[in-house]
Amino acid sequence: MKNIFDIEQFHQFDNLGLIAREVVEGFITGLHRSPFHGFSVEFAEHRLYNQGESTKHIDWKLFARTDKLFVKQYEEETNLRCQLVIDTSSSMLFPYHKGKKHLQNKLAFSVYTAAALIYLLRKQRDATGLTLFSDEIEFHTAPRLSSVNAELMYGKLSELIQPENAHLRKNTNTTEVLHQIAENIHKRSLVVLFSDMIDSSETDELFSALQHLRYNKHEVILFHVTDHRQEREFDFSNRPHKFVDLETGQAIKLNPWEVKNRYVSSVKSYFNDLKVKCGQYQIDLAEADINKDFKEVLLAYMVKRKQLF
Repeated sequence: MKNIFDIEQFHQFDNLGLIAREVVEGFITGLHRSPFHGFSVEFAEHRLYNQGESTKHIDWKLFARTDKLFVKQYEEETNLRCQLVIDTSSSMLFPYHKGKKHLQNKLAFSVYTAAALIYLLRKQRDATGLTLFSDEIEFHTAPRLSSVNAELMYGKLSELIQPENAHLRKNTNTTEVLHQIAENIHKRSLVVLFSDMIDSSETDELFSALQHLRYNKHEVILFHVTDHRQEREFDFSNRPHKFVDLETGQAIKLNPWEVKNRYVSSVKSYFNDLKVKCGQYQIDLAEADINKDFKEVLLAYMVKRKQLF
């Protein structure tokens, strides 16, 4: 399964654990066939025993099979602590289809990509946490390696793609939430943020919140989630359309072709500023077009992890 279009054809698309495994295994197979085959995606759950250290955590059953001393690795010995942060505001439901189990929107793309990252992180013995937010933090669990924590995260993510939970007029307060996250994550972590970066705050305030994460020594990847064709290129037919703000309910009628050049120019200017600011703050910015494959996001994560370790 390479993208949300594949998943929509799959009759078990509610089973995030299964889908995450299929996405990651396909991604790993692709890596082995590509110039990126050097990326390590397998991490042992044991390490060799070092002479002189405590024998408390030696795996004696494994010793009986191999005649070698291995120590069980526990959560505090994981390689990385990662906090996945997902914007769940109404703008993430675009393109919106009322009452339908529609997976081809920004939120569904973020959910399935995050689920794949949880699977990949656990495969690499990395502790993973999840934060969901709109105008406030709706759910938060600190990074852990346990299977119980993974099932809890999969369960929360699964709820987000249910039609009855697709709430309109749910605003975003990315600025305030990012400040809270920066203060709440006490140990140095990799923060992976999925958001369309549509926020009512002033641009400088939003950038200040991103800078706060870096000031607290966290590494940050910002996946800018968009429907590139409609939101960036404003690709609509040449006829009158009614555009509705999913967060405020405000509506406007217009012919897209009459404002297309001005719209595209304005959007391009904003995201160029975003790129510049992220570069200044040493934040990795990656485009996450919902019309493309998950591998774009997974590979960006792998590149970042390789830089850290």
